[in-house]
Amino acid sequence: MLTLVIILVALALILVAIIKFDIHPFLALFVGALVYGLMMGMPTELIIKSISEGFGGVMGSVGLLILFGVILGTFLEKTGGAMVIAEKVLKWVGEKSVNLSLMLSGWVLSVPVFGDSTIIMMNPIAKSLSSKSTISYAATIVAVSLGAMASHSLVPPTPGPIAAAGILGADLGLVIFYGGIVSLITLIPLYFFVQKWVTKIPLRPVIVADEANINIADRPSFFSSLLPIFIPLALIIIASIAAYPSKPLGEGRVVEAIQFLGTPVIALLIGAVLSFTLPKKFDRKLLASSGWIGESILLAAPVILITGAGAVFGKMLQNSGVGDLVTASMSDANWGIFLPFLIAFGLKTAQGSTTVAMITTASIVAPIMGALGLDSETMKVFTTVAIGAGALAISHANDSGFWVVTQLSGMTTKQGNLSHSLGTLIAGVTSILVVYTLSLIVG
Repeated sequence: MLTLVIILVALALILVAIIKFDIHPFLALFVGALVYGLMMGMPTELIIKSISEGFGGVMGSVGLLILFGVILGTFLEKTGGAMVIAEKVLKWVGEKSVNLSLMLSGWVLSVPVFGDSTIIMMNPIAKSLSSKSTISYAATIVAVSLGAMASHSLVPPTPGPIAAAGILGADLGLVIFYGGIVSLITLIPLYFFVQKWVTKIPLRPVIVADEANINIADRPSFFSSLLPIFIPLALIIIASIAAYPSKPLGEGRVVEAIQFLGTPVIALLIGAVLSFTLPKKFDRKLLASSGWIGESILLAAPVILITGAGAVFGKMLQNSGVGDLVTASMSDANWGIFLPFLIAFGLKTAQGSTTVAMITTASIVAPIMGALGLDSETMKVFTTVAIGAGALAISHANDSGFWVVTQLSGMTTKQGNLSHSLGTLIAGVTSILVVYTLSLIVG
């Protein structure tokens, strides 16, 4: 109980500092993490370790992705390429279907790609589609983020579902099949949530002056504009297929090269380089510190720092033994398929990482599968998907994805909680209800 109170106090301090006193989220999160560690009586060595592991870990996995994604987005915006894509999409689907198309795009892209990466890649399009219509920017980017979160937690080959399936001994093909069904059904209430609630958040995108003043004749073609986005995604998807245990593409130097080029950091770097071809007349000054690259770094820096601070807070929670607290309070409950969901839900909400929540929950549940009546081949699959449902929610101040969404779009923390965070709660609850229903029908 004391640990729970300290967690709530730390979260309250962070949110009050950001919302009430307008303190920069980086400072509020970082100091909040330190305060939490000290209040928990963590050894100073463990506090320092949590800082280095949390910040360093996210820099290695997400930091460069954010930077290259922002560079790609900046070139797409300033050359008018994002507007070209937006106009084409609007022409195809119509304004009434924009949020649905963005949500489905986020869902598809996040099957092979990390959710944060998908949001970063799709942000320029979500921004431009909002600017070309009357739709709130909050709605377009949250449509992407919720679509991405749904498949990221429920559909392999993202690391969380694959790891959980391996720990529980679940058939990966069936996890993909049922995870896909559950996540697609989950998109239905999420779509209405975005349409009826998030669209009411008044948020308009800030379009750079260069983009607004670009002549139509100077804009890149639709095909050229798509390449910096499509090529990295194609590389990541192919590399993901090549990494399957069955080795569908075989082995050898060619496959090794594919896997290297399909590493998200390398793939996004290639996308960023391809975006350099978008200006009609290329000038080397664009790559200087005073050019578009310099501007991109200035734009990316606060997003990266805030994301890193959120990771420090998450790592501090993780290293303080929050996992043991959740396990001790829930492991004796006999709630069948709902137990793995609740453990994953508690872990995700407490420490922020979807992957950590799924792996930890699977490790906790694996020894007690028989006692819970979840040890049949079919129930192992549904247990894996139930864990993914729990790990969907709640994405808030200690989750890097929350800060990627809010900082890229310019949403306030309150707006992020009322849109992205609330949406992930709806997603998690919907998913477990669908899993439970399927388990009654199939299991």
